[in-house]
Amino acid sequence: MSLTVYGAPLSPFVRKVRLFLAEKGLDYQLEIILPFGTQPDWYRDLSPLGRIPALKDGDFALADSSVICQYLDEKYPQASLLGQNPQQRAQVRWLEKYADYELAPLCTFTVFRNRALKPSMGQRCDEAAVQKALHEQLPVHFDYLEKTLGTTEYLVGDSLTLADLALACQLINMQHGGEQLDAQRWPNLSAHYARIRARASVQGILPGEQKMLAKMTTTT
Repeated sequence: MSLTVYGAPLSPFVRKVRLFLAEKGLDYQLEIILPFGTQPDWYRDLSPLGRIPALKDGDFALADSSVICQYLDEKYPQASLLGQNPQQRAQVRWLEKYADYELAPLCTFTVFRNRALKPSMGQRCDEAAVQKALHEQLPVHFDYLEKTLGTTEYLVGDSLTLADLALACQLINMQHGGEQLDAQRWPNLSAHYARIRARASVQGILPGEQKMLAKMTTTT
């Protein structure tokens, strides 16, 4: 087995794949590829759109975090993270998509990008956009997820799935941008995030991310 993940650690989509691999007990190498700026010409052979992450499994290459995770779960079916029956698998796919398409534009591309990424590149933080995301746009999504989760430990079924990881990956980036869930307004969701964040898979990669954030801060 020779798995290589290409991407940047602070990307929630790269993080999702790394956590998926860790939860499956699969070894891999991480090769840094940035989502912006100049990329090696050969990277387009792995990811035609130049997006991260990409994956190489021996001679086989694949792009897109959702597709990568589905491939890994099918090839290495032990301890599936995609649900135990058709209904659960559909729910997992829906909630992963919800995190990637509804939360990512706000948690990552608004809060994290403005608060952490743009200042490190000498660009101005659009704080008005951050505040709009936090107070006008994100609450309706958190309300939905709070209701969906209820008092259960996981979003789908009674064990960890990709849905839990995808959600946590966006909340991690929001926290990297200096914001956290309001535990009084969304107690179940806050407790869920704390449980996922405490997992060994997450704790195994967070120190490296925090070091990167610290370096970004000192260069501003």
